[in-house]
Amino acid sequence: MLARLIAATVLAAAAAMAVASAALGVGTKAPDFTLQASLGGTVYTFNLADALRKGPVVLYFYPAAFTPGCTIEAHDFAAAIDRFKALGATVIGVSHDTIATLNRFSVSECRKKFPVAADPQLQVARAYDAVLPAHTAYANRTSYVIVPDGTIVYTYTNLDPSQHVANTLAALRGWELAHPSPRP
Repeated sequence: MLARLIAATVLAAAAAMAVASAALGVGTKAPDFTLQASLGGTVYTFNLADALRKGPVVLYFYPAAFTPGCTIEAHDFAAAIDRFKALGATVIGVSHDTIATLNRFSVSECRKKFPVAADPQLQVARAYDAVLPAHTAYANRTSYVIVPDGTIVYTYTNLDPSQHVANTLAALRGWELAHPSPRP
């Protein structure tokens, strides 16, 4: 019994360390990327540098469209999109799914509110250290807040989708308080 408890504790600690070290850190320059994306079923080219010229970017990686956790997360981001826009932020989700799958996902689960991008070879996910360690064909559920100079100011990795929206909104609010922009 004690041996099982110790083994479970060691495994939990190792998993926590793997999750904690799985993402790029705060203060790191975000790797630029260009991907095909879909917004409301319309395909276009998303480029991080272009999006950052307009304001902060919330970049979130998720394992697969239409799975339960990813559907919850997409619904949560869609429901909160006006709060992100009020903070001047662009939201984009990235997965290994094909653009055809993401066309459907962007309409039904993202509710035509924000784009999702196709990273079928997980090149961008790898650049962001956002690949599931045990299932390397899938992105890990990792959220980043990237500010206009390209710096990552927040990162969060957790397969549970429940806190990604709240955490990225809080990080954006904190950044905005520290870096107020002139208002018209």
